[in-house]
Amino acid sequence: MEVQLQKDERLDYLLAEQNMRIIQSPEVFAFSIDAVLLADFANVPLKKGKILDLCSGNGVIPLLVSRRSNVPITGVEIQERLYDMAIRNVQLNDLEKQVTMIHGDLKDMPKELGHGAFNYVLCNPPYFKTTEKKQQNENPYFTIARHEIFCTLEDVVYACSRLTKPGGKVALVHRPSRLGDIITLFKQHRIEPKRIRFVHPKEGREANTVLIEGTRDGRPDVKILPPLYAFDEEGNYSKELEGILYGKQR
Repeated sequence: MEVQLQKDERLDYLLAEQNMRIIQSPEVFAFSIDAVLLADFANVPLKKGKILDLCSGNGVIPLLVSRRSNVPITGVEIQERLYDMAIRNVQLNDLEKQVTMIHGDLKDMPKELGHGAFNYVLCNPPYFKTTEKKQQNENPYFTIARHEIFCTLEDVVYACSRLTKPGGKVALVHRPSRLGDIITLFKQHRIEPKRIRFVHPKEGREANTVLIEGTRDGRPDVKILPPLYAFDEEGNYSKELEGILYGKQR
């Protein structure tokens, strides 16, 4: 399907999904490796249930997840420009029958979409508490995506808990420095941590990303998965990360 691009937008292939395209903009939004890692990490339902992606940006996670799941997927994005990009990305890839995008605030979604309405909820939320202007990115799109301007971590976890049915799962990608907060909030809002994986720039370096999945009303039983190293000693993608990004060695 043909879609109209705005002047700062480009059309890219969606990494390993060479039959999928995605609209991006360096001035507004281009998806990060974190989003790809979250989509790969999540044990989403394949044939039954419903999936929700909060803080959806240009819709990259719904697009990626749609390649291995046949269930309905809903994405929620608060920034109108990014929501518009996501809508066009869904149309571009002929996914209107499976993927629905909503322009709205995640804090309103339990009331709008229903408590316990989803089997799996994903979120790549803003990472930074920073509120001082001098510490924020001057680009308002990046500031909202990266800093807790419109939602806090507790807002995210609360919404995820309310939107997930008992026994359903929640998955986040975040910074390791916030892991204590995440686990505390998970337990406070009835999400039991089940799987945690740390992502390191390379062997010998401390982790800079954490992936965590929990079960709503689950029993305590957390597993720490083997670490993922992003780069080898030569500065090239590790074989595992290259497989996640491109599906095979280039």
